[in-house]
Amino acid sequence: MTTTDRNATPATRDVPQKPRAFVLAGAFRVVCRNPRFVTALAERGLAVLVMTPSGTRDQVTAALQTGEPVFEQITEVRYVAGSLDRESSFNASALALAAEWRERFTIVGTYAMEETLVEPAGLIGDQLALPSPGLRASRVCRSKYLQRYYLAEHSPWSLTLPPEERDRADLATLPYPVVAKPAGRHASSGVLSCRDQEELASALSSYPAHETVLVEQQVQGPEYSVESLVQNGRPVLSSVTAKRTTEASGRGFVELAHTVPAPEAEIGGRDVAATLREADAEVLRALGQQNGITHSEWRVTASGEPYLMEIASRTPGDGITLLYGLAFGAQLESEIVRVALGETAAYPEATRFARQVYLEHPAGVLEDVVVDWPGTEPAWVRGSDAWPVLRPGAAEDPPALRGVLVLQEKGSRLGPLRSSDDRAVTFFIDAGSVAELDELERRVTDAVRIVVTDDEDAARAR
Repeated sequence: MTTTDRNATPATRDVPQKPRAFVLAGAFRVVCRNPRFVTALAERGLAVLVMTPSGTRDQVTAALQTGEPVFEQITEVRYVAGSLDRESSFNASALALAAEWRERFTIVGTYAMEETLVEPAGLIGDQLALPSPGLRASRVCRSKYLQRYYLAEHSPWSLTLPPEERDRADLATLPYPVVAKPAGRHASSGVLSCRDQEELASALSSYPAHETVLVEQQVQGPEYSVESLVQNGRPVLSSVTAKRTTEASGRGFVELAHTVPAPEAEIGGRDVAATLREADAEVLRALGQQNGITHSEWRVTASGEPYLMEIASRTPGDGITLLYGLAFGAQLESEIVRVALGETAAYPEATRFARQVYLEHPAGVLEDVVVDWPGTEPAWVRGSDAWPVLRPGAAEDPPALRGVLVLQEKGSRLGPLRSSDDRAVTFFIDAGSVAELDELERRVTDAVRIVVTDDEDAARAR
């Protein structure tokens, strides 16, 4: 594998035919979290080209030093410049790199694994006439205010505040409580619940001057997501995931648990899963989603009405893809690759329930994580490490703890959960029923102890 700057001149070889290649785009941590994307492509004999933001350079360097075989299957990692909080800012650098790759390789597929490069990946796929989400889906899914504009029928009341309008808005007349969201960020960064005008004014003043901010009515009710794998405009898979967030204990919305598939539930006399799948299908039609996986997030009110929070046209975050493998007994990544290559994709029915839980932690410096569970040791997974493979069980197997992952390094300072990056410890479980899953979660939570100290110097010395 090679890693170079975009402006570097790569070595060229005198070959009669350009090698066939596939472009994976997004933050490198998603390659680490979902290494099956790389292996599925390498098994086909394709050159694996990874396009990643320049801010991940240290992470890539560290990944190469781990000796993980999956990273050796990558042909090139190249960096593109842009700013995570500025819309479309990666496009120029990404398309310049794509033009260079186009001269050296026959690009047969492209896929955005992560939010940052969804738009340029869509542009590359469109120009090369490859299976892709489509230009509208690629652009709208990267902007919270565009989603409200295009998908108003499924959205809560909202107000878009461009930078020059932020100080002129009449905050006294808004339907509190509201939620403030920076329009171009992801991973719950900067998303705040505001009970009144004073809290909203404080939140608006905290954002950089160049950011567009979306203010919307806070919808009360449980949170879900829908993962839909679409091929040629038709769903191969549409499944609902249940969620828990930090909303109950604070002003943020950092996700603490995912359950796949969502347990059966009825709200306001309506079947939740069926209602959400129907609403999600309408959203996908409005976006013109053609190929690829989408991850839409919803709230369901007491009357059973679904409201779209946002939708992404890329791999679902956290360990949701791993949960699909545990619950359905088949890897989701391999079917995403099939769609991106124009191969016929299929996915089985779920045979188990799977859950990922992020444990809340005390503030302090992380010293250790102790797991009192037979045969289980925590896996310390840095941002540059490939996540372990979790083997699914058979439908009739007893409830099982599949793995405990520590996402921060020893000596890291742990604080409040303001974004997904602040979480430290997670575990994966699966079972044949929701009742068994709930009981197993309680037992595993009691068995995991996060050890912290207030003395940072002493902790680092250990």
